[in-house]
Amino acid sequence: MSTPSLDADVLVIGAGPAGVAAALMATSLNMKVLVVEADSVGGKLQTIGALENVSGNWTTGPQLAEALATDLSRLEQAGRCSLVRSRAVGVKGHSDQVEVLLADTHVLTAQAVVVSTGVAAMTPSDTDWISAAPSLSTPPLWRAKPEQVGPRTYVLGGDRPLGTWLRAHPKSSVALHVLAPPTDDYKLVEVSGDDRIQVVPVSSVVISRPENGDGFIVEVQDRQRERKVYAATAVLSNLGSRPAALEGLTSDETGYCPPDLQHPRIFIAGDLRSGRYQRITTAQGSGAEAALAYYYSNALQQA
Repeated sequence: MSTPSLDADVLVIGAGPAGVAAALMATSLNMKVLVVEADSVGGKLQTIGALENVSGNWTTGPQLAEALATDLSRLEQAGRCSLVRSRAVGVKGHSDQVEVLLADTHVLTAQAVVVSTGVAAMTPSDTDWISAAPSLSTPPLWRAKPEQVGPRTYVLGGDRPLGTWLRAHPKSSVALHVLAPPTDDYKLVEVSGDDRIQVVPVSSVVISRPENGDGFIVEVQDRQRERKVYAATAVLSNLGSRPAALEGLTSDETGYCPPDLQHPRIFIAGDLRSGRYQRITTAQGSGAEAALAYYYSNALQQA
């Protein structure tokens, strides 16, 4: 389908669940595909310790990541898809093609692009409710082993990896004190029945080190504006994600990139669409749908 002057029919940016699903669908429709990925295929899946809502009998994220890598390898060996190891930094749609700018200044062109760059983990400095010194280290919750979590461990934020961590360690009886702003309330509903979670509703938090350097001082202003101070042995980060949008995409007020706001040749798939649809299965479905949307729009133009 591609014209000689273009690199591909479809460029897929990101090789996570959404990107691989888009590549599989596009190649099944005889489209030439280039997948651009700077890191490992399915890389963010490596952080998921337990899967329970993804079909296919997967029990962990790394298992699914390995399967996605196998899928792409199979497509490459069949000559139906190529994997470009580079980082995409920008995208631009034109009336007859799209351009994707890579970090090395190289430009790739295609009839359409599926952008599935997903999200990046937030840090305390990305929030408006946490104050802490830039040098303060708050390791991510998903890396914590049960034996590293003591009775005075405080977790910053109630994002969904909280439930994943609990499912990955079902025999752990440790209590997690979760400091949660109002924006996280709807996420915490998923773990509301687990008595290992002690939610501390907050409006703001200040984290500092005591003079002796042992542990942390966690100063909380609750939702009633009352101040409380806790002594913590450990502080873990679970703040959620921010969209990893490329230059040239149109974002809404949340920073995400809804598909209906983009150029007609730019299709958004996966977690980049919205903060409320960050699930593996919805990402896969949106990737396949994006490839189909371009295929049928192109067929109608040629009819």
